[in-house]
Amino acid sequence: MYREDDGQITLAEYMSPFGELDRNNRWARIAEIIPWKRYEGKYAERFSENNGAPAIKFRMAMGALIIKQRTGHSDEEVLLDIMENPYMQFLIGLHEFTTEAPFSSVSMTNFRKYITKDMINEINDDIFRGSAGGGNDERDDGDGGAGPQDMKGDEAGNKGELMLDATCAPACIAYPTDIGLLNEAREKLEDIIDALHPHTGDKIKPRTYRRTARHRFLLFAKRRRPRKDAVRKAVGQQLRYAERDIRHIDRQLRAAGPEFLSERQWQWLATIRELCRQQRRMHDAGTHSVEKRVVSIGQPHVRPIVRGKTNAPVEFGAKVSASLVDGYAFIDKLGWEAYNEESLLIPAVEAYRERNGFYPEAVLVDKIYRNRANRAYCRKHGVRISGPRLGRPPKETDRAAIRQGRLDSAKRNGIEGKFGEGKTKYGLDRIMARLKDSSETVIAMSFLCMNISHRLRASLRRLRFGVLAAMHWFKPALLQKTGVI
Repeated sequence: MYREDDGQITLAEYMSPFGELDRNNRWARIAEIIPWKRYEGKYAERFSENNGAPAIKFRMAMGALIIKQRTGHSDEEVLLDIMENPYMQFLIGLHEFTTEAPFSSVSMTNFRKYITKDMINEINDDIFRGSAGGGNDERDDGDGGAGPQDMKGDEAGNKGELMLDATCAPACIAYPTDIGLLNEAREKLEDIIDALHPHTGDKIKPRTYRRTARHRFLLFAKRRRPRKDAVRKAVGQQLRYAERDIRHIDRQLRAAGPEFLSERQWQWLATIRELCRQQRRMHDAGTHSVEKRVVSIGQPHVRPIVRGKTNAPVEFGAKVSASLVDGYAFIDKLGWEAYNEESLLIPAVEAYRERNGFYPEAVLVDKIYRNRANRAYCRKHGVRISGPRLGRPPKETDRAAIRQGRLDSAKRNGIEGKFGEGKTKYGLDRIMARLKDSSETVIAMSFLCMNISHRLRASLRRLRFGVLAAMHWFKPALLQKTGVI
């Protein structure tokens, strides 16, 4: 059930024992950026009207997630921060300061469940449109009102630059090895056997050789640089132990029934079956690759993503393709399976046109995007794509093209820097959520917080230049050149 309360409150209405709050505080400014009222209805649709206790309103849930992502604190610490900070309490929609917890720390998990990445991506679009309009937009209409997207592309012409790139958002898992995964699987299977045994009616517990298996694993783990034949032997041993345990569990389930295993144990069992199937296939074929490879039993949706970086050639998590427009980052595709991002250029350019009302003047990308289909599309719509042309290099040196290439390469560092900002400040380097949907919400929240920070910096820069312009320190032509007016 959802409580009908849009949570709208102004800073003047907030009752604080510390006196009047500063409207220039970062949390107060964030509260003015997010169009809370517009998403209350979408958030309420995810709840039943006549079932359960009233749900926490959208502003409180979304505000708590923003605080968590910007501070990097745990769910419990976020709740303590809110209880101590009146500005945070105003952000989440409280009407007066209180030292009592407005919700339980366990509710943070539900917030990540009910606020999806699609909803967060829509908020990102609203923040971008609000940056052009000059403030928060609290319109009640569902489409966000009239904006740049209503202009015709032919009338507007090509303007601006679009940057595209992809990165990986690693999940918080141990570095996966075949022997380590099989040892973990064997231990979990032994726990399942112990849970089922009292309900089977058997007097003797199935023989698992758990002490011998553990001893052999530790002997292998202590070797610093094991040879390939030793690795293969150890993997085969643990695989056979796990397969034996699965056969025991199948017999126990036939005797006891499925109701004695918890939901988590059923998930473990399904994941371990697939893990053993993959490991048996690779072990028999003598290969080290398989489709949809399982690298974590607790998070079976995580996949290896080959990035080719020097310090981390393979990362384990979600692959994220993003576009950067005027300092604002947007998620073009988020997937857990590896994919080729070259097919995302055309949808990203069309999204740019829908968002702005015109095509970009230039698309700054790396080599993987510069295929013939993308080049033909850009040529058709008058969009310049960065990088040299296909085929053999020309005999005569084009100095203008070289200068343009260097300039494009320098500008494209902006999206690399945006990824670095997300990974160093907003938790994009290690996704702590364990569920698939929750992890996607956390990734989308990282991009939202980056855009909020950019919006705050841009508004502060506008204010400073406006003061200097009023003091006649800058000429209007210079302000127009810097994009302030």
